[in-house]
Amino acid sequence: MSDKIYNVLVLCTGNSARSIMAEALINTMGKAHFRAYSAGSHPTGKVNRFAIEQVASVGYAVDNLRSKNWDEFAQVDAPKMDFIITVCDNAAGEMCPVWPGHPISAHWGFEDPAAVEGSDEVKRSAFEKVFKQIMNKVQLFVNLPLTTLDKNAITREMRAIGDAPV
Repeated sequence: MSDKIYNVLVLCTGNSARSIMAEALINTMGKAHFRAYSAGSHPTGKVNRFAIEQVASVGYAVDNLRSKNWDEFAQVDAPKMDFIITVCDNAAGEMCPVWPGHPISAHWGFEDPAAVEGSDEVKRSAFEKVFKQIMNKVQLFVNLPLTTLDKNAITREMRAIGDAPV
């Protein structure tokens, strides 16, 4: 892999759980080759505490995690994205801002663990399950031979990751 650092924006509606966990996993597993961010179309303004638990479990610093609007990343001074990944079905169907540079986009759908009702243990279990599912897809992503594939091949691979069973 080259020395290029690929910027990745992970989108969801609320930016409180799945996109936050994916951001942390890409930054952790992608090491020096990826810089991930997350945002939402209608951010809740708060990161789910069970998402924070999962992120902390892989040693990711949680102090700077925040629920933010995707408009932040459509600004002129925002980092140029190489990849846009939607992780919830609502965000996949919404009209996204126009991203400078036309990054490669893909949809990787996951069930919403924040929608699970029940005891803390039930909720924690749902978050653990989705976190592992995201981890599996991120592992496939960060191992793609990006320097040897053209844009069409990368797009196919990204979409195949999304279509792969969780």
